[in-house]
Amino acid sequence: MTKIDLITGILGAGKTTFLLKYARHLIDSGQRIAILENDFGAVNADMALLQELKCDNCRLEMISGGGDAHCHRRRFRTQLITLGMQHFDRVLIEPSGIYDMDEFFDILHEPPVDQWFEIASILTILNAETEELLSGEMEFLLASEAACAGKLLLSKLPQENPEQRAAEILAHLNTALEGIRCDRRFSEQDLFIKNWNDLNAEDFAMLSAAGYRNASYVKQYQTDMLRSAVHYFMHIRLPEQEIESIIRGILEDSECGHIYRIKGSLPAADGTWLTINAEKNRISIAPAANGQAVLIVIGEELNREAIDTHLKAHNSDPEYVSI
Repeated sequence: MTKIDLITGILGAGKTTFLLKYARHLIDSGQRIAILENDFGAVNADMALLQELKCDNCRLEMISGGGDAHCHRRRFRTQLITLGMQHFDRVLIEPSGIYDMDEFFDILHEPPVDQWFEIASILTILNAETEELLSGEMEFLLASEAACAGKLLLSKLPQENPEQRAAEILAHLNTALEGIRCDRRFSEQDLFIKNWNDLNAEDFAMLSAAGYRNASYVKQYQTDMLRSAVHYFMHIRLPEQEIESIIRGILEDSECGHIYRIKGSLPAADGTWLTINAEKNRISIAPAANGQAVLIVIGEELNREAIDTHLKAHNSDPEYVSI
């Protein structure tokens, strides 16, 4: 049977960053893998970041949109059937940060999918920079996406007192689990704390066999109730030297809403592409092999018109649109 891994984590946790390292290890080890980006949104900017992995031993696939949750679920099932018939060694699934875990378990137990796949690991990425006070919706996502994890991985750990910060994040998660009436509580043994640049073959072997747990909880929200946390801004061409200041202006403008992350890609002046990954404390703009002129703004109580104002003031593409 093909082993399947699910990599979860709320918006901006660092799932794609980990996935790049994990998949590269599997490819270099000679495994034939497929990566399935499972997103409820209309655009998946993370696919551009994963293109560097594409080779004879790595297939990239994406599910996006779907009109409603049922349509999206059908697309997910169809894609798994297609991959299952090709007998990969491993399939890695990275869902959106807004994800209903029932979709994964329900479909993995349906025929014929259940004949081809076995769950190897559910890994949940926790951002060490997670705010102490999250909305009820975000607390639900934090808890529900971690409840069944075989291992928790911490991203963006501070250099000073990482153990203390890890303990604080663990306490936050356990409080969130209590809030959704889940009996599971995580301990230090469930945490994997290590700089991802230092991961070795032994670490990856442990993570790839981390398994999962059966955990129940009260589903407080439906996924389609949470999609307003994401807006897409497409057909953007900004002056390259001003991109960082424009992004920073959006992040710092309270009129734009409570923004967790801005990600996407924009054209560079020389015809290549730039990958954008920004949070309030960090803005990364890096060269990319390819891309799509789109920025995805993730947060709560977002004001699309206010964000439009920042972008339209500098955008030179007449086909600009936001949704």
